[in-house]
Amino acid sequence: MTKKQRAEIIIERLEAEYPLADCTLDYDEAWKLLVSVRLAAQCTDARVNVVVKDLYARYPSPAALAAATPEAIEEVVKPCGLGRSKARDIHKCMTVLVEQYGGRVPEDFDALLQLPGVGRKSANLIMGDVFGKPAIVTDTHCIRLVNRMGLVEGIREPKKVEMALWKIIPGEKGSDFCHRLVHHGREVCTARKACCDRCCLADVCKKKL
Repeated sequence: MTKKQRAEIIIERLEAEYPLADCTLDYDEAWKLLVSVRLAAQCTDARVNVVVKDLYARYPSPAALAAATPEAIEEVVKPCGLGRSKARDIHKCMTVLVEQYGGRVPEDFDALLQLPGVGRKSANLIMGDVFGKPAIVTDTHCIRLVNRMGLVEGIREPKKVEMALWKIIPGEKGSDFCHRLVHHGREVCTARKACCDRCCLADVCKKKL
């Protein structure tokens, strides 16, 4: 079985197992997803979803965050950890959005990468979830699972994993595939233990073959 053939089966199985392929960060505007994904570094999505409620109540727009001080933002976001650096990045990012894009998130991957605090993972998340474009989000769940499954072999660097997956995952399937890996990685194929006895992929997963 080739990696592409294995990928096709895995995508189909995960679609059946997790029909709702949604982002676990709450947002209703593109700029809010930018903020949340920065806060989610080394923090759970559940905690981020709680913290941003207060953040957006105080600062309801990119302009409001740009006008605030990084110290004021830090006071709100510090429960997410790394408060100083996250607040600084959020402030700089919102300032760029206001000054260069009129407060709107650019619909261009390279432009997103130029925003403070935005890396390939965040840019792909925005491209896939907000703009509905081909995207592959290589977060920790994705990297762990695709290595276990045999879609990539011994690759841990996010960009290299992303590039390898582009070769075997249809672009239009990439975003939802990565969301489903998050669900599967939390519920079945966890970092601590792969529960192969109740995994819908056990017969095609390289870990079991």
